[in-house]
Amino acid sequence: MKRIIPLLCLLALVAACIQSTDKTPSQNEAPKNISNKGVDISFDQQGNGDTTLLFVHGWAINKSYWQDQVAYFRNRYRVVTIDLPGFGQSGKNRKDWSVAEFGTDVDSVMSQLNLKNVVLIGHSMSGDVVLEAAIHAPGKVLGIIGIDNFKNFGERPDSNFSKNYAKIIDSMRKNYTAVVTEYFSQQLFYKTTDSAIRKRILNDVFHGDSTIAVDVMAENNYDEIGKAKEYRKPIYLVNSDVTPTDTLGFKREGVPYSIELIHATGHYPMVEKPQEFNRLLEIQIRKILDARG
Repeated sequence: MKRIIPLLCLLALVAACIQSTDKTPSQNEAPKNISNKGVDISFDQQGNGDTTLLFVHGWAINKSYWQDQVAYFRNRYRVVTIDLPGFGQSGKNRKDWSVAEFGTDVDSVMSQLNLKNVVLIGHSMSGDVVLEAAIHAPGKVLGIIGIDNFKNFGERPDSNFSKNYAKIIDSMRKNYTAVVTEYFSQQLFYKTTDSAIRKRILNDVFHGDSTIAVDVMAENNYDEIGKAKEYRKPIYLVNSDVTPTDTLGFKREGVPYSIELIHATGHYPMVEKPQEFNRLLEIQIRKILDARG
């Protein structure tokens, strides 16, 4: 009898090993490190669920801006936040800072974390980033939600745009702090934006790599209209009503959309009015899940 017990233990161990090879990687088994083409991508994840919310920050900030959303949604969803390469704690060892390249970063995160039923949520410039990522991962992505972006969708720049934009980029390279401060004060902050939030944002923007930040801004050749038509699904939005969203552009181009407006915030509604923002974001998430059937 003494010999049988070790034998049973051995058989149980072998069976467990065989069974483990057939398991789908869970959150607990997810890799600790993620990279894309040799560039490390910093990420955090919390919660569990059939649906994953993947949050992608905007220009020159980082994944910490989603902390109120992580706390709100983690009990019902798997929630993943990332630092795009060049920002936050992610690597900076690349030269290509285009939307297309950032899109491959998001796709790499989804693949390496084995994410399914994903809702991609992108703030500011990352509206285009999540759109790009979704196009190349249709089997994984249920929908995308833009945060204070796609406001001038369908607008085609005039002949002077490229020249004027090049001047702005040149000014940023020569005097980054002054140009960015003026831009944020006039365009991105609202009169209700708390002084502590202003200080936090500018501190992050000024303590990052300014060369990379400007290079990202200089990559301004993304075909947003063409890509949205290629995507062939609605674009969901949660936008501040301080500056208008030209919904006529969506109608004119035949691109379906859904918009929820948050009142009286600047460009960062997720930190300026997190409770109201979470409620509106949840409405858009529910619309995407309901559309799945």
